[in-house]
Amino acid sequence: MLTDFFLYIAQGTAVTIGVTLVALPFGLAVGLLLALLYNYGGRWVSRAAGLYSLLMRGVPPVVLLFILYFILSGRLINLSPFWAGSLSLGLVSSAYQMEILRGALAAVGAGQMTAARAIGLTRLQAIRFVILPQAIRLAIPPWSNEASIVLKDSSLVYALGVPEILRRAQQLSATTGQPFLAFGAAALIYFALVFLTNRALDSLAERTKLPTQPV
Repeated sequence: MLTDFFLYIAQGTAVTIGVTLVALPFGLAVGLLLALLYNYGGRWVSRAAGLYSLLMRGVPPVVLLFILYFILSGRLINLSPFWAGSLSLGLVSSAYQMEILRGALAAVGAGQMTAARAIGLTRLQAIRFVILPQAIRLAIPPWSNEASIVLKDSSLVYALGVPEILRRAQQLSATTGQPFLAFGAAALIYFALVFLTNRALDSLAERTKLPTQPV
């Protein structure tokens, strides 16, 4: 019976991974843009980016999910539950990813920009070819934590009826009367996904980390 439970719930794994693969890159793209605007966009642009981050981090993800699907979808845009849930998680994640990338950009020494400009690069070229590659490497370790959070938060799309892991576990619990087995199997699948994600990103961070400078 336990094998049957795993097989049924595991069918929702592809949906869970799909939600994560939409939300995480979307959040990364928005977060990177906001981090660049915060660090290099001037006073008022920086304040606007900071305000966005504050608002997104202050709103529970499930509330934003409901706003996007039940209020905005069908009036301004037409989104399926999958896309409404994925984009909502991406918007929330973008604020956290912005903070990760903002800190990484700030951690790159100011002398890097000065040196890049001294060899004739424009400000934009210096950011693109000198500052950003270093910042991305510095951001990988904390970003791996955000990847795990988004993966686990993908369970929130359950509230819209998306048939991901948690939704299938709830259906199985209701039909079999075995909630311990159903949700236990779901927990193990989530653990396996998070564990593999962390291991992969830890390996990437190790391979791409900046060499330490001798004192």
